[in-house]
Amino acid sequence: MKDVLIGTWAWGPGMNGTKMVFGNKQDPQALKESFDEAVKLGFLNWDTAAVYGMGSCEKFLGGLIAGHPEVFISTKFMPSKKYKKGALVKSFDESMSRLGRNCADLFWIHVPNNLEKNIAEAVPLIKDGRIKSLGVSNVSLAHIKLAQELLAKEGLMLGAVQNHFSIIRNDQQPIIDYCNANGIKYYAYMVLEQGALAGHYSYDNPFPALSFRSFLFPRKNFKKIEGLLASMRDVASKYNIDSSQVPILWVMAKGANPIVGVTKPSHVKKLAAAIDVTIDSKDVDILTEQAANSGLRQQGSWEPQ
Repeated sequence: MKDVLIGTWAWGPGMNGTKMVFGNKQDPQALKESFDEAVKLGFLNWDTAAVYGMGSCEKFLGGLIAGHPEVFISTKFMPSKKYKKGALVKSFDESMSRLGRNCADLFWIHVPNNLEKNIAEAVPLIKDGRIKSLGVSNVSLAHIKLAQELLAKEGLMLGAVQNHFSIIRNDQQPIIDYCNANGIKYYAYMVLEQGALAGHYSYDNPFPALSFRSFLFPRKNFKKIEGLLASMRDVASKYNIDSSQVPILWVMAKGANPIVGVTKPSHVKKLAAAIDVTIDSKDVDILTEQAANSGLRQQGSWEPQ
């Protein structure tokens, strides 16, 4: 199985969760069935965060992974702009309690606020085995090199980087290449732009109005990506896969490991049917050109410029 993280941002009903961000109600039974289907098909790597649903995602996922020691867990600490001593350790302990785990396979500093102090706080957790690998998220190349330097002083290595990267956020190649050359896993989030590139939504069927993703990707933007969506359908037909999987394969062709959100068993089945497909360079270039023609560059308010 290729290195894919299954994302759970849409899995928690709390603040910054399902309703607020995605405009949908949580369906716990569908999520449970999605988890069961994913594990059955070999998707064992799961990504969450303390701020997804303000702990509710971690708690829900924790209930599902009980009895599944083979499941790999990735979660995150969100540092405030002003450094708070002990906040990282407190967040880690709370996350582990919600997840029902003693250690994190991959633990992220969610944004690079006070990076030096927060890495210093994480070091003892790495050395005693509670954090198996440390990652940094929403970072520039300078942040990555700083994290490497700080960890190297302790005889440790940076494990991973997680940034926003998609066909319409295509400015990460230097960072991806640097990570791949230096033994750092690069994970791309929002590869489907919260569903904008999944094929279900369109100008006539936009995101729910009162949702964060509607603000981030307004209705007018669907007009701009009509050419891209058409090219995605053509590529999907060529490889006999669902068009929703084309942006995932594009990200992989660029050297990144995708984080793929699923909320229904059908999402998992589509991913399983496509994950071992490799799209050729000509198709990658066509998709890249269509995305460039859209004039869009998606960026969240939380990301570095």
